[in-house]
Amino acid sequence: MQIKNYIAVLLVIIASAFAGAQVKFEAKVSKKKLGVNERLRVDFEMNQDGDNFNPPDFANFTVIGGPNQSVSNTWMNGVRSYKKTYSYFLAPKSRGIFTINQATINIDGEIYKTTPIKVEVTAAIDIPKDPNDPNYIASENVHLVAEVSNTNPFLNEAITVVYKLYVSPKVSVQSTNEVDTPRYNDFWSQNIDTQNQKVQNGTYNGEDYRFLVLRKTVLYPQKTGKLKIEPLTLNISMSVPSNRRNIFGGLLMTGVNRTVSAGNKTINVKPLPEAGKPSDFTGAVGDFKFDVSTSKTELDATESLQLKVRVSGNGNLKLFNLPKVTLPSSLEVYEPEHTENVKTNLAGMQGSISDSYTVVPQYKGKYPMPSISFSYFDLKTKSYKRLSSEEIVINVLNGPSNSSNNNENASASNNKQAVVYNDNQFAFIKTDTTFSSIKQSHFFKTITFWYLLLLPFLLIPLAIVLGKQKAKRDADVYGNRIRKADKLARKYLSSAKKSLGQKEAFYVALEKALHNYLKAKLHIETSELSKDRITELLAEKQVENTVITDFNSILQNCELARYTPIDNVTMQEDYDKAAKTISLIDKQAK
Repeated sequence: MQIKNYIAVLLVIIASAFAGAQVKFEAKVSKKKLGVNERLRVDFEMNQDGDNFNPPDFANFTVIGGPNQSVSNTWMNGVRSYKKTYSYFLAPKSRGIFTINQATINIDGEIYKTTPIKVEVTAAIDIPKDPNDPNYIASENVHLVAEVSNTNPFLNEAITVVYKLYVSPKVSVQSTNEVDTPRYNDFWSQNIDTQNQKVQNGTYNGEDYRFLVLRKTVLYPQKTGKLKIEPLTLNISMSVPSNRRNIFGGLLMTGVNRTVSAGNKTINVKPLPEAGKPSDFTGAVGDFKFDVSTSKTELDATESLQLKVRVSGNGNLKLFNLPKVTLPSSLEVYEPEHTENVKTNLAGMQGSISDSYTVVPQYKGKYPMPSISFSYFDLKTKSYKRLSSEEIVINVLNGPSNSSNNNENASASNNKQAVVYNDNQFAFIKTDTTFSSIKQSHFFKTITFWYLLLLPFLLIPLAIVLGKQKAKRDADVYGNRIRKADKLARKYLSSAKKSLGQKEAFYVALEKALHNYLKAKLHIETSELSKDRITELLAEKQVENTVITDFNSILQNCELARYTPIDNVTMQEDYDKAAKTISLIDKQAK
């Protein structure tokens, strides 16, 4: 009976050890049903440390935070419990049922995957109005507005969209990032430069606000009916007041990330009237002038002149074709060279476009160029107008005439002269040759031949030596792990350098580089990467205290950078400091 009890206890111990050694890698979400205006948290948890973590693409969501990394390492009753988590904060892009796809990670040479999770996104829900909630305070004090100049334009009439960010004096904005840029389908669009814009004072809903013009866009609708203007969406990092105060009675500020959108805008595009539309109308809408000119009106045959057809004014200059010219067949006309001198501002396109034709007359005489007309729709009078050029006469002074052409050809054929032959016409051809013998050389039994013959036998000992060194290196499993970790450190440090200017990506890559460097240098695992343990091991390696302090401060910066605004100068300083500290540890460690 005692033997059975011992066996049962042994089986329980084996099962517990097997369960403890089993790898777990799973995904968890904060909720499986949320409104389109809510946020979703996704955690990827594992019970053993791994490398090369790859998150899903989050195709139907916008990543507004993360990845945030946390490590938990506890001991209870002699049993070690380890947990590592990668966290992301997501904002849904639209309503629907979406899937959080698989994430992957490499643990002890094996690839593990999470199970896909379905999430339902519903219509926007009412968020409780809690005056102490930082998110509610942010939503009430920051607004992104799209101002449309005309919501009922004609086809091809210019309208403008100006995006303004209104910020209450109660909060302060640290940084903005465009999450979704509008695509102006069914419009011809051009953005206007808004650099060096200054913050202005204004009002929003009757209250005092500061505002900044973020974007100005000129649109020309290319279809009639109701057209949608997609919204501009921003992710804003800001500081908002909390309900806590410091020792001097001042309000303490807390950081908040918020996604704001300008909202969809709909405009109703009216078609151009059919009544009175000219047959040669090509879509010009605006206020224009029309001009046809030539570089000269008198010239000789085979000389050239330039004929220019030009339209200038304010309107959709780039969106219609200039009228074609029709000239007599005796004038040779080449394909025109199109020139545009157009500037775009909030009033639309302004400037001129022109077609320049090269014309070459063949015979003398006078050639009238008929009048050319141009039609456009005038927005001021809401009617069609036609502009016509005056007739131009080209006078060709000298050259052959059409009537005498045949007689001149006949005269030329009767006055042909006999060809005079020259006896020395082939004098340039050489008839005498000089031959010389060519001595043949053979490759066989030359010095090069013997070198190439003996080369394989000389390479055999070298190959044996290199093979032994490679086998010795392959057998050094511990050394290979160190070299691999060192290679990863260099790789992640290089990735951090490439990510300068992108706060989240830069500090994630920098932190990975520092961790992998310690794994290679101190022969420790990621689970042991605590501040005290790092300080203890580096001190044992006789590394100076100032260098150890700098290394720990860089790791701390990587953690704090996710929650505080960081500029490009600070990121460059942290990168230089990390490179310098790693170099000093290499020189001092013994």
